[in-house]
Order: sequence, then C-alpha cells, then structure tokens
Amino acid sequence: MNKRIDIASLIRPELLDIKAYSSARDEFSTEEEMIFLDANENPFNTKLNRYPDPYQSKLKSRISELKNVDSKNIVLGNGSDEIIDLLIRLFCVPYTDKIMTFPPTYGMYKVTADLNAIGIQEVLLDENFQLKVDEILERITKETKLIFFCSPNNPSGNTLYREDVIRILHQFDGIVVIDEAYSDFSTESSFSELVEDYNNLVVMQTFSKAYGLAGARLGMCFTNPFIVDYLNKIKPPYNVNSLSQNIALEKLSSIEKVESQIKSIISERIKLEGDLKHIDWITHIYPSQANFLLVKVDDANKRYKQFLDHRIVVRNRTTQPNCENCLRFTIGTPEENSTFLETIKTF
Repeated sequence: MNKRIDIASLIRPELLDIKAYSSARDEFSTEEEMIFLDANENPFNTKLNRYPDPYQSKLKSRISELKNVDSKNIVLGNGSDEIIDLLIRLFCVPYTDKIMTFPPTYGMYKVTADLNAIGIQEVLLDENFQLKVDEILERITKETKLIFFCSPNNPSGNTLYREDVIRILHQFDGIVVIDEAYSDFSTESSFSELVEDYNNLVVMQTFSKAYGLAGARLGMCFTNPFIVDYLNKIKPPYNVNSLSQNIALEKLSSIEKVESQIKSIISERIKLEGDLKHIDWITHIYPSQANFLLVKVDDANKRYKQFLDHRIVVRNRTTQPNCENCLRFTIGTPEENSTFLETIKTF
C-alpha cells in the first residue's frame, strides 16, 4: 500500500527556497581531463589535493547495486549522526517542533534535538523493548515532525515488530526515520525496500558496523528524491571526504570478506549467548539481531568494574529505561570472545 503526503508542507518555511552552495566540483568533476584552476587547490598531486566529489557518484552507484536502491534515493553523510542532524534541521522549527523517540534507544536523537532547540516526546518501549503503538499514536501532535525508530534497537538488540512500524507509518503524516545501523546482522528485511511506496519514509544505514569502517565516518540515507534534493541543499558541500569514499569503494569491491565477517559475528553471538546462560549472576539474556547482547546481571556496577579490572571494556546500560542492572557486550573476534568467557568464569 502506497502513501503520499505533502512533504513540502513539513519543511521549515525558511528553507523551502534555499539555494545550495555551488562548489567548484558541482560545476566540473576532476574525473574529466582538464586543467583545474577554479577551486584554489594546491596544483601538486598529493592524491588529496583536489576536493572530493560532493555527491559521491561512484560510491552511490555501487551502493545502489548492493542495496537495490536507486542512486536518486541515496544521501551519504559524515556518519549517520550528520544525517540525523540534517533531518532535524530540515524539518523542525526551533523552539516549536518536536521529535518522538522510544527509550531505551540511540542517544544521539535526543542530543541532536537538544542542540537544535527541538522538543522531544518520549514513549518508553515496553518490557520486551517493543513499541506501544496506541500510546504513540495518542501522543502525536501537530508539532511532531519526525519519529525515530531504531531497529535492531540499541541497546536491546531486538528488531521492532514490522507491522507496528508500518501501522505508524500509515497513520503519521510526518517523517518516519528508521535507523538500521545493525540491519546487516538481522534476519529481517530492510525497510529501504519501501522508500518508493512511502514518501515520508527515511531509512538510515551505516558503514560503521558490518563493514568495519567506523573510523571512516560514513552513513547512508535512503528516501524519496524530493527529500534527497533538500538534504543535498543543506549539507556541507564536501561532507564526505575522498579517503572515506575511496575506502568504502574498496570495501565494497570485496563484499565476500564483509559477508564472511558478518557470518562469523552472528555465529559468535549465538555461541556466546549459549555460554552465558551458564553464568549464575547473569539473570537474563535479551534476544538480539545485532552485533551485541544485552544481559541483565545481579549488580551491573559491580560487574562492570570487574571487567575493567581485567582490562575488558563493556557498556554499562543500567541508567537507561527498562535496563536496570544491564550490561551490553559487543561480539568480538573468536579469540576475544574466548578470553571474555574465561574471564567471566573467574568472577
């Protein structure tokens, strides 16, 4: 079922007629055989003396093939955090509009909203870390511009029920953002397959997790071309540097290695989950479709310190809603996981 809303009516009024900064590389690409005396660059070849492609055309083309999403539906960012910021700035009027989030969830939605003077409506996930759909629909107001879902969710690791997300997508006349940073580790299909059907849908993915490029800071956004056009207008002209573009292209040229590492992480996650069930001070292991496990323990602060004493860093999530006495364990290499388990047995 398709859905079409008036996206222009959601954009901040002062941005409707914004003119994008026109950079030198908007006009002429360095892929052409020309003498470039237009951008005040250093003329001596250092491999980085030229500005990067502002629209990452080669990389988008490869992502399009891999993700089965048309290039016209793709925006790339300096990490997904930049995309979150661009979306909030594009659609939300400071001191007036609001976003909706579902704690416990990724903390940058709230931080970015706070930085942009945008209100936050929070509806806690239930005890199984699923959406309270009726309460969400009741809480939506005319000031609610963006809804941020994280699936698989961080820190809980579970995917949100697809039918719940689609129900809200149908009934909400604002922008629905689905953060799929961990989707490569999940058996669920990506919501990116629906961006042609719902023009208010934005799906984010990343190179930071499954692709092993957290240091490159490269996020992906899939949405309709109208939103793509506006995001391109308000983003910095060279927001994705040449190094990040090139290393991502290199990574995507050997996708078999990426797939092998994903399989290893999933296999290790399943194995680790089974082994942790025999640790008496771990009281619950939450189901995960990500590259981590959230576990409930007898005393999170005590166990966290014990790990640090053994030079193992885990994440203490005990302060998050519904996460009292919970620790989050990222899945390491087989060798790291073996050391991790042997250490746990000494506590």
